[in-house]
Amino acid sequence: MNIIHVRKLIGYWLLLGVFMILIQILLGGITRLTGSGLSITEWDILMGSLPPINEYDWQQAFNQYKQFPQYTLMNSDMTLNGFKSIFWWEFIHRLWARLMGVAFLVPFVYFLFKKMINWKLGKRLIIIFILGALQGLVGWIMVQSGLIDKPWVNPLNLSAHLILALILYCYLFWVALDVMQPSPEKQPSGFLLPLSIFLFAVLFIQLFYGGLMAGNKAALFYPTFPKIGATFIPNGLFTSSPWYLDLISNIGMIHLIHRSLGFILALSIFYFYWKSRKYMAKAILKSAFTLLPLLVIVQVFLGILTLVNSLGRIPLVFGVLHQLFAVLLLTDILFIIYKISQRGIKREEQAADQVVWQQPITKIYND
Repeated sequence: MNIIHVRKLIGYWLLLGVFMILIQILLGGITRLTGSGLSITEWDILMGSLPPINEYDWQQAFNQYKQFPQYTLMNSDMTLNGFKSIFWWEFIHRLWARLMGVAFLVPFVYFLFKKMINWKLGKRLIIIFILGALQGLVGWIMVQSGLIDKPWVNPLNLSAHLILALILYCYLFWVALDVMQPSPEKQPSGFLLPLSIFLFAVLFIQLFYGGLMAGNKAALFYPTFPKIGATFIPNGLFTSSPWYLDLISNIGMIHLIHRSLGFILALSIFYFYWKSRKYMAKAILKSAFTLLPLLVIVQVFLGILTLVNSLGRIPLVFGVLHQLFAVLLLTDILFIIYKISQRGIKREEQAADQVVWQQPITKIYND
């Protein structure tokens, strides 16, 4: 097995992890929108992998759920069948997280045993493992915040949980690209690189506020567009002390920031696409450029549909699709940043990298 094949094998493994994180983010969205996140009140890594298997076990799990605020304050009329419907989404969400751990750890041990991982990549994989563990810890803290005196999780914890998942997703995707080494662009990027980094930063802030929108169920308060309720700028934007707490806790302020950032991002993406047409890019990068305005149009449209249909409850399909296209947009921007930031890689650097990869592999396969 030569270096190219090893790189592809490890790259596909990492891309599988990227895909699994995407699915986990969507499962998290479904869990949140169905109110399922607090249905499992214990965190048992081993035994928690098994669902209740008979009516007695189901009744025990339901009785445990009855001890916490979500049942006593919101779902006191819930039946056992109703409990089962919310239990399964949270169970699948946690089970998928366990499968992600297995999908990462087992191949990692195999590649390590075969000496197919060099020290440079090994350090990155350790960072990925730490980020994954931190993500699980924040998820546990988030669930605990909804089991004390309120029947919902803390919105800030929810946003932190989402942002950590996205940081892990982006870092893993970047490492996968580095391993697979797509050919770099040769033309100078001009200000496309700083502008693409700007798009990435604004989208990350937007996703954070998307988490606050979800955690506060803010769409239910102002299910209108383009106005936020009866006005374009809602009343009572500055009611907290200190004032900056309104930026993360005031429903009207969260709406205003989330919607404003959405339009700023959309206009910036159209400007970026217009400027990118002068860039003599390779086919795959041209496709990434073209995909940007299409993704943001769908994203904005789904956001509007989610808002105006949030009458009594947030629509599941529109809400999850809105989240999906946000992550796809983030992925496209990150790929563009990677491609144009790798421009002009010196041949000596590529050759040195090949030597680093070759050393552990030659020892095993060329004996």
